[in-house]
Parts: sequence; structure tokens; C-alpha cells
Amino acid sequence: MAGLNKVMLIGRIGKDPEVISFENGSKKVSFSLATSDHYRDKEGNWQEQTEWHNIVVWGILANDIADKKRNYIKGDLMYIEGKIKSRQYKDSQDVTRYITEINADRLNMIMKAGQGNSSQTEHNAAAPYTKTVPEQHTSLPVQEGDDLPF
Repeated sequence: MAGLNKVMLIGRIGKDPEVISFENGSKKVSFSLATSDHYRDKEGNWQEQTEWHNIVVWGILANDIADKKRNYIKGDLMYIEGKIKSRQYKDSQDVTRYITEINADRLNMIMKAGQGNSSQTEHNAAAPYTKTVPEQHTSLPVQEGDDLPF
């Protein structure tokens, strides 16, 4: 059976996207994304725990970001889907470094930086979409009596 490698994140961009162009014309866009969890500690005080994710974008999405067709900046609230990728490299002191990245294949803007109440936005952003529909009575009329089949 094949495995599954899928990541879904909602968080804020931590730094403006960085674009790297390669000789063959392809582009790589990278930026950090912060996701935060809120919980109560033993004393009942609210705490926040933030995780930082390295996001990497390739292909058409990277070209759109590089060409400013998608203008993402620090602080934007984003929904990102992708895959976890791990790699290693040697730094300038010849030390092997390991890095884990999210290779994004879907990016959706939820809210531009500076719009709305950020704490409320972050809390509500992960909530499922709900729509209130006026109540409609479409049931059959109730009949009184003992003519029930059971």
C-alpha cells in the first residue's frame, strides 16, 4: 500500500517571500509560515505555542509569486497544502545540516496583513465554514389518530 504525505496549514507569513531564479528559467520561492496553538496551562492562563514552517514553492505557483501575480507579504494569513520534504546539505564549515520543508502545491490567501483583528482572525480562520439558512417547513402535516402501521 502506498503512503500518504500531505500537509495542510493555516498561518501567517513570517517574512516576505524570497525568489531564486535558475539558469533554465525555473523559479523557487521560499518563506516562513507561523502556525499557533492556544491552550490553557495548569493555572488556567492562556498560552500560545508557535511552530515555524519552511515553505518552498516551485513551478507555475512560484512564477506567479515572482511575477507579482500573487502578491504575498509578511503577515498575510494563508492556507497552504503540500508535502513534507527533508534534505541535507553541507554548510560553509563543511558541517552536514538537515532541513525539513513544506513543498507547497496549493496556496490560498485568507486575509491580507493588517486587515481585521488578528487574534480573532486566527481563531476563526480554522473554524469550519457555516452558513445560516432560514428555517423552512417542508415536512408533511401530522395526522392525529390510531391508524399508525405499528
